[in-house]
Amino acid sequence: MAVLYTMAIVTLLTDSGESDFYAAAIKAKILEVNPGIRLVDLSHQVRPCDLAHAAYILRSVFRFFPKGTVHLLGVDATGNRGDGFMAVQLEDHFFVCADNGLLGLVSEKSHQQIAEINTVNPIITTFPEREILAPAAAKLASGVSITDLGRPMTGFKRMIDRQVKATKKQISGHVIHVDTFGNLITNIPKTAFDVLSQGKSFTVQFAGEKFRKIQSMYHQGEQGDCVILFNSAGFLEIAIYKGNASELLGLSYDSVVNILFDE
Repeated sequence: MAVLYTMAIVTLLTDSGESDFYAAAIKAKILEVNPGIRLVDLSHQVRPCDLAHAAYILRSVFRFFPKGTVHLLGVDATGNRGDGFMAVQLEDHFFVCADNGLLGLVSEKSHQQIAEINTVNPIITTFPEREILAPAAAKLASGVSITDLGRPMTGFKRMIDRQVKATKKQISGHVIHVDTFGNLITNIPKTAFDVLSQGKSFTVQFAGEKFRKIQSMYHQGEQGDCVILFNSAGFLEIAIYKGNASELLGLSYDSVVNILFDE
């Protein structure tokens, strides 16, 4: 099959780190197939095998890329015993990854197309990101159809993330990510807060702390102050202005955060 060289985009999200050759080797394999592909690093600093961390990064950014972008997900790529590899079209984007549950944390929508890859003359390797996922990503970005990459699948593994609980009196959520700055990102969406607040007074509670105001910018607090705001992804975030909220407040992944509305 002839390959059409284009300036298509392939993004890379891995837990490979930056101190070894792994990320470079993945890129080299993609460029070997099609040197015209544009490569974009989402992150190579996902904590090893941490699907929740990877899902937070991916769902926060993938929709900003043009439709048709290919996303190579090399997080926990060796997966569990029995996990295969797949190419998925979802929300008009393409993903190549291990069938390890990650995509279910990224989108609740149904897939458009899906194929199991590495089924014909399967490659046995300790580095599937380079040997299996990279060639598949490059072929997709070069115009090869998913149906030509492998046999059809009916679905893929879905992990279920922590869900927000919302009533007229309260929104209960959890910290789903601690970023590089120590900011605590929760799964409480601004959309739910806007609907339920409707001019009501409220209290944000966590770790014995209570706050009755949500800011719009970090610098609205003094240095060392706790600042609560809705971030650019639309989720409630707890920060210490010019400080580390996770360390100072003693909160981490899965810590509970509540918003109570006054009657």
